[in-house]
Amino acid sequence: MMGPTILAYIAGFLDGDGSIFFQITKRKDYVFGYQIRSNLAFYQKSDHQEILVWLKNCLKAGFIRHRKTGISDYTIVDPAEVERILKMLQPYVRLKREHIGLALKILERLPTYKTPKKFLELCYEVDRFQDLNYSKKRTNKAFLVESYLKVNHFLTPVETSSLREGSGSALCNKMRDC
Repeated sequence: MMGPTILAYIAGFLDGDGSIFFQITKRKDYVFGYQIRSNLAFYQKSDHQEILVWLKNCLKAGFIRHRKTGISDYTIVDPAEVERILKMLQPYVRLKREHIGLALKILERLPTYKTPKKFLELCYEVDRFQDLNYSKKRTNKAFLVESYLKVNHFLTPVETSSLREGSGSALCNKMRDC
């Protein structure tokens, strides 16, 4: 177990040169056509990659890769490992508190979605990371998952009895007044 000083240092690194995000990835081999992937990453100039090696040795998960841009990243994608690490760092993080709160909420629900509706709800939670991270590159969003689920008959429109029966509800009355 790491002491509070080390955990605070790693949390500070995450606040400054780290990222927490989720991706909705199209997958033909998945029941609902998409997968939700978790990511916890730390970035550093490749000339100083030894700090990433140190992090990997401390956290005992993930992998390091070196990009052609001169930046290296240490990334953890396994949901159980991401959850474990975020729970350790949560008391020490300052800038990414909201990120960790949302991430832990998603990670808690990730293994439990069994219905298309629950999966879609989780996808909309993932979309919230776009605002937290100022992301502009995301292409797979919850509305695309929703469309896929409807087209493939995983989701069906729900009728409410008051509209179906033509009752005198306020909504029906407003619709008639138009």
